[in-house]
Amino acid sequence: MAPEPGRARLYHVELPMRTPFDHPAARRRTSDSLVLRLSADGVDGIGECAPRPYVTGETTTGVRAALERVDFDAVLAPLTGRDPAELLGLLHRDGFARTFGIVGGNNLLCLLETAVLDWLGRRLGVGAGSLLPGGTSREPDALAVSQVLDLSLDAEEFLATRGPFHFVKIKASDDIGRDVRTVRTIRGKIGDDVPVMIDANMCWTPANAVGHARRLAGAGVDYVEEPLPKGSWEALRVLRRDGGVRIMLDESVCTSLDARTAVEAGACDAFNIRVSKNGGPLPAAGLAAYAQEHGVRFQFGVQVAEVGPLINAGRALAFGRPGALTVEAGQSDRFFPEMIVAPPPAVDRTTNTLSPAHGTGWGMDLTGSAERWAVQDF
Repeated sequence: MAPEPGRARLYHVELPMRTPFDHPAARRRTSDSLVLRLSADGVDGIGECAPRPYVTGETTTGVRAALERVDFDAVLAPLTGRDPAELLGLLHRDGFARTFGIVGGNNLLCLLETAVLDWLGRRLGVGAGSLLPGGTSREPDALAVSQVLDLSLDAEEFLATRGPFHFVKIKASDDIGRDVRTVRTIRGKIGDDVPVMIDANMCWTPANAVGHARRLAGAGVDYVEEPLPKGSWEALRVLRRDGGVRIMLDESVCTSLDARTAVEAGACDAFNIRVSKNGGPLPAAGLAAYAQEHGVRFQFGVQVAEVGPLINAGRALAFGRPGALTVEAGQSDRFFPEMIVAPPPAVDRTTNTLSPAHGTGWGMDLTGSAERWAVQDF
């Protein structure tokens, strides 16, 4: 049953994953996303967030509780009461929280913002690239994507089945010797031109970080992602100076204030920008702009096991700002035999590249299979 006009429906989507994904901070066997469908003026918009407690401290349970306190009349009224082009301009100028008067965590704001932007795209008849500020007027036809080796797969199988390789990210283990061997194996097969990064997911310490980094640099690593506990600014500065590798920050950079602090501390060379972690596509676009202005590289990453709008929102960002160090496309095609959206987001696995999404808004609709995950109407 579709939501009534001027209503919203929430889905808590826990799709079983055909292929598991393991890293030092979590083991994932199912998706854990909230999807929101807003309906107003005969038009639907769908949004998504993927809270992860080890990233922002938020959970799906907490976001659901926060959503119950949202005044949905205040969210829905501007959709029918204002000119949609004017409303999109306000969102670009003032951001979602200020425009709609919503206070909340990054994932709550992302859930609402992605749904509203999708609604505006459909209402205006424009695609994802037109929903975001600061993009290029000439998007590339395709983007190369990175390949991620998690702890459920060994290096030999990864090399045999996951190429061609444009950028390789390796999830660290709890054994630095194993990680060094993995890097050497991969570097020996892919050559020197493909960047290689280790994602330590905050599992190193200030005492061992420099030694670990030097060993990995000797094996051929270019970047280390989030090696230390969140916000270890001084230790990150020292590691960047003495470790022989470049530092990408992820969990430490959730807000624009985090980004400024990291840059002012000299704590990083790059940001990992993720739509859900950073509070929605608009603040994520702002973070990319900030990085470019301050000479910091960035990648467009994903939360593991995104199921719908987050995927195409992240891809829209990447096509609108083609200067990214790399783009993570996710593995929804490998994880989920059946998805809750159509058309399902695709990756050309023969070339490991993406093409822009077609259609209005995020370019996808919920399928009938989504209804089994419906949990609440507003």
